[in-house]
Amino acid sequence: MYNAPRAATITAKTDSTCWELDRATFNHIVKDSAQKKRDRYEDFLSTVEILSSMDNYERSKIADVIQEHNFAPGQQVIKEGDDGSVFYLIISGDAFATKNIMG
Repeated sequence: MYNAPRAATITAKTDSTCWELDRATFNHIVKDSAQKKRDRYEDFLSTVEILSSMDNYERSKIADVIQEHNFAPGQQVIKEGDDGSVFYLIISGDAFATKNIMG
């Protein structure tokens, strides 16, 4: 898919059925999917109040690097005292915050 020689050999061990997808079609699908995802992120970011002072270009740059993470109910997202190097935006669902007030 990367216009390079194959990095491995694959041999069927049993009767097998494979699906084939040519490079051009695959690349088109991936690019189209990436653009739709980016558009979705940009639409959401335009509604976030804390980002309202940013222009469309700045929000589009954020949309380019967003990584989506899913959390199960009860799963900890961040913990008090953790390094604060990641900024989270809740896209859907609910979360709650707690603060330790005892030293």
